[in-house]
Amino acid sequence: MEVGGSVTGVNGGVVAFPDEASLEAFANEFACNLRAPMVIWLEGDLGAGKTTFARGLIHALGYKGRVKSPTYGLLEQYQTASLQVLHMDLYRISDPEELEFLGITDLMDEGTVLLVEWPDRGGQWLPDADFVFRFVYAHEGRDLHWSARTRRAKAMDYSAFNT
Repeated sequence: MEVGGSVTGVNGGVVAFPDEASLEAFANEFACNLRAPMVIWLEGDLGAGKTTFARGLIHALGYKGRVKSPTYGLLEQYQTASLQVLHMDLYRISDPEELEFLGITDLMDEGTVLLVEWPDRGGQWLPDADFVFRFVYAHEGRDLHWSARTRRAKAMDYSAFNT
């Protein structure tokens, strides 16, 4: 299966990734067009590619250090030269109100990209998504079903989705 897929207008589509390297290449290409502030919800089963994408995107945005999964700490913060990346993993929370204590809205500003794994567990405590990326297992590799939800997301250059 080749990397690529259908882009159905500027609202969404599907991109196929035969391997981890192609997913990381997509994250790198997507980062070139990303403008903060941006909220990206990452959905999918365990092992479907959410953290792999997040790690690739954070590095592509300019962070040079180790990017770890926020599964146990819920939130990891990364500072690059031009923006802040917040990476959340809500898999282990039992009540969305736990997010109130993280103060996400206080951490968000015009220079922030927020990546949220398992956003369905966040309830009303999460900001609305600009993009929703749903990673699914495919015959070979993974597929990314994506949708642009806001004017800011719909205004992006979608060339990364056609790689």
